[in-house]
Amino acid sequence: MASTYTLNIGVEKIGAGEQAGTWGNTTNNNLDIIDRAINGVGAITLSGTSHTLTTSDGTLSEGGNKVLVLGGSPSGTNTITISPNDQDKMYFVHNNSGQTATFTQGSGGNVSIPDGAKGLIFADGAGSGAKVTDLLDGFAFGGTKITSTAAEINLMDGGTSAGTTAVTAGDGIVTNDGGIMRQTTAATFSTYFNQNLVEAKSALSVSGTVTVTPSGATSVYQPLTVSSGSQTVRVAVTNLVAGQYVIIDKTTTTNSMTIDWTNNGAVTSSGISLGSSAELGIGIFNGTGFSFSETVKF
Repeated sequence: MASTYTLNIGVEKIGAGEQAGTWGNTTNNNLDIIDRAINGVGAITLSGTSHTLTTSDGTLSEGGNKVLVLGGSPSGTNTITISPNDQDKMYFVHNNSGQTATFTQGSGGNVSIPDGAKGLIFADGAGSGAKVTDLLDGFAFGGTKITSTAAEINLMDGGTSAGTTAVTAGDGIVTNDGGIMRQTTAATFSTYFNQNLVEAKSALSVSGTVTVTPSGATSVYQPLTVSSGSQTVRVAVTNLVAGQYVIIDKTTTTNSMTIDWTNNGAVTSSGISLGSSAELGIGIFNGTGFSFSETVKF
């Protein structure tokens, strides 16, 4: 009985009673074929625009390698035909050829691997209708399929190409939330930035001396009323940073008020006085005190 061969890697199955005295050579060759199929790395030299990747029965052949490192000098996109078309194959591919490599086995579908890219492909060995599949297409984590395109991933990785796409309230923005990447809307960001641009405090009725303290590192707008006589408002520098401002809005048209602009436990500036008219007191913080202050009368 003559030898036969395994379907996918061409290992020779010695026929009963065959190869007396020489079967050891065949067995050693078979082990080399298996070794190459499990961990073999083959350098594939491409030229022109086509190449046939062949696995031959009983022979160490380039199509029998597990890893294919593509090189050479192809003249354009190189179509690599996996032969024969009735063998199942799975390859790890590293394309260093300088051109796109397109793997095909039949009419069922092909996979293209750009120059410089790596791929994991599977050929189903279905004959003339065989299909090559990119096993990394539709990759999933925790049961969730990744649907990003390569261009989108490149942007997240720090791509340098910036467009002018208009941003609307419902658009998503990716942010690092305590070490977890999340997507939130542009409207949410807008609300946050607006809230932290100026802290609009609730109206305050002044009777005696009161202190206005920023609750965060934001500029402050404080509306207030003076209930009687002449009262004092102190502005604490707590939390402020240089360049931020404080607006004291005296909304009443009666009584008067003095603003002590800096207050860290003690008054260091007597500030300015607002008369009986409705007025705004505006101060700009320079890092230690208010280097500019002014009033606007209405």
